[in-house]
Parts: sequence; structure tokens; C-alpha cells
Amino acid sequence: MTHPVNSAVAATERSVERAPELATELAVAVLLSEYETLKAEQRSRIGFRDNLLYAMLTAAAAIAAVTATAQRLELLLVLPLAGLVLGWTHTHNDHMITSIGVYVRERLGPRLYGLVDDATDIDMFEWETEHRSPDRRRASRRRLQLAVNLAAFCLPPLAALVLVWALGPHTPAVLAVSFAELAVVAMLTAQITRYAELGAGGGR
Repeated sequence: MTHPVNSAVAATERSVERAPELATELAVAVLLSEYETLKAEQRSRIGFRDNLLYAMLTAAAAIAAVTATAQRLELLLVLPLAGLVLGWTHTHNDHMITSIGVYVRERLGPRLYGLVDDATDIDMFEWETEHRSPDRRRASRRRLQLAVNLAAFCLPPLAALVLVWALGPHTPAVLAVSFAELAVVAMLTAQITRYAELGAGGGR
């Protein structure tokens, strides 16, 4: 019969021997959980970001309809404000989506890669890099997406300002607000262009 003391000692020795393995398993589980959380956030942000394009088109149509019904052209000055809020929210979400992808590829993936046994035979999160492989049409797609974003969030506000200047009331207050909003539209245009990341490494 095995002595209880010897059994306890043997169990303790096994626990000590497995401690590094258990620590590695725990670290892998934590990193995988972080990956799943980040991907869930990324998916949520992608859906929200894409819906903002439709929200902008809806807002533009609604503001135009209210302006036509009320026959008060200065109501179009609401459109640049809508473009600023929706356009910047779209840009911020797009940036966060890209940042999550960069973090997974450059930090989370390598950390997990270093913990897994036989890591040289494993490609961690291969899709994160595969969909970014050399593609001659990638740059043109990024430019086209930039054009779509500018057309959705900046062009309607600019058109509204031009209409107010050409046809609307030219009171000092309206003119002051319109020129301030022109500066806002210019700033939004610059930020959308800046975050478009048209370089070779840009995008998700």
C-alpha cells in the first residue's frame, strides 16, 4: 500500500512539474479570449460604420424634404452638422477597425505564436494577413472608397452651403454660420482623406 505521505509528495511533484504547462495553457486561453472579444468588437464596428452611410443619405433626404416643405432655405445649414457628426463617427469607427486588425496581426498573433508548441508549423490568424496579400486592385479600391466617403459625408453639406449662398437669405447670421460650417466641412474632408490610408500598407 502506498503511504499517504508519499502520495501527497508525488502529487505535489507532478503539480510542480506541470506548473509551466498550466501557465502556458492559461496564457493561451486568455489570449484566445482577447482575440474573440476584439473580433466581436470589430464585427460590431463594421456593421455600425457601414450603416452610417445609409444614415447620412437618409438625413440628407429628410433635411431636403423639410427645407422644401417649409420653404426656408436656411434649414439646409443643418446638413453640414449632420455630415460632421456622421462623417467623423464613420471615420473613427473605420480607424478603430483598422487598429484592431493591426493589433491582432502585429502583437496578439505573435504572442500566441510564441506560446504554442510546434509554432513553426502553425499560421496564427492566417486570414488577418491573407486578405492583405499583394493585390493590384487594392489601392484602387481604397481610392474608390475614399471617393464614396467624401461624396456621402462632404458633398451634400457643400452643396447645401452653395445653395444657401446662391439662393438663400444673406443675413449676417446666416452668412456667419455658413462660413463656419464651410471650415467644418473642409476639416472633415481633410480628416477623412488623412485616415483613408492610401499607402501600400493602408487599410484593414
